[in-house]
Amino acid sequence: MPIAFDDTDLAATRKANEFLARMPRLRLQSAIHRNLIQGLMAFGNRFGPDLAARAGVSTEERTVTALGRTARVRILRPPGPLHGVHVHIHGGGWTIGNARMDDAMNARLALSIHVAVVSVEYRLIPAFAFTDSIDDCETAARWVLDSGREVFGVERMTIGGESAGGHLAAATILRLRDAGAHFDRVKGAALIYGCYDLGGTEMRRRAGRETLVLHGPTMSRILNKARGIPDGDRRHPSISPLYNPLAGLPPALFVCGTCDPLQEDTELMYAKWVREAHNAELVIVPEAAHGFNKQANSTADKTNAYIAAWIGRQLAY
Repeated sequence: MPIAFDDTDLAATRKANEFLARMPRLRLQSAIHRNLIQGLMAFGNRFGPDLAARAGVSTEERTVTALGRTARVRILRPPGPLHGVHVHIHGGGWTIGNARMDDAMNARLALSIHVAVVSVEYRLIPAFAFTDSIDDCETAARWVLDSGREVFGVERMTIGGESAGGHLAAATILRLRDAGAHFDRVKGAALIYGCYDLGGTEMRRRAGRETLVLHGPTMSRILNKARGIPDGDRRHPSISPLYNPLAGLPPALFVCGTCDPLQEDTELMYAKWVREAHNAELVIVPEAAHGFNKQANSTADKTNAYIAAWIGRQLAY
């Protein structure tokens, strides 16, 4: 285990799980539930503190262009010279969230390893097609590859995300590989508790009501309303990265907790990345639930510090 979790960390994780067990689970198949959460996020963005600015990181929201398409991004830039750019893709079950929601985490990453973070404001399902979400992430990443030297003074890039963002990051890096242009500038992928088999792993299909954070029995129902799934096949390689060949990809870091129904997705994707690309690392966090690294405890702190250091090492090469 590359991170030394101790008894104090395990106690913090268990305390967090006890709190989560008392909380309602996310039911993202419900439009009412999604709209409520999005409304609260929009309210927080408008009236809440600017966490990136408080941390000493400048922010910029802009529309970028690549591949004949546009995408909206939020750029966090620390003071001083940069070592690279990290493209971050937020989570939220492809249905909720925004590019600002992880400002605190992204600001810490930017400051700790001196990178610009480009957070993607991708279009959400079911209002938009599944492929629209991936298109936006690819557009943003391609813009970084094409314009990195001019805009940031560096060419090296990593990509990553959590949950749905992990899935979209994996789908995006596969598109970048297949396109070929400047792909040597992509130095790594940090894929955190992502979903890589949209057809549903056995663990995800077995997830019950006791699942923390996510409502196990309805986890996959949002995909019933999703458009843009080729031939209706949720395991089509263009949208399910686990079924796409992985040869030729840069190093990847996979992270997931043992109380997360996406653990099997993570372990299967890691194993395939090792077999076909020969350069992946896996961190399994004892008893951690989905989204655990967003918590305020020592387990989250150690994990996020390790992820940041890993990204920094990839950008150093």
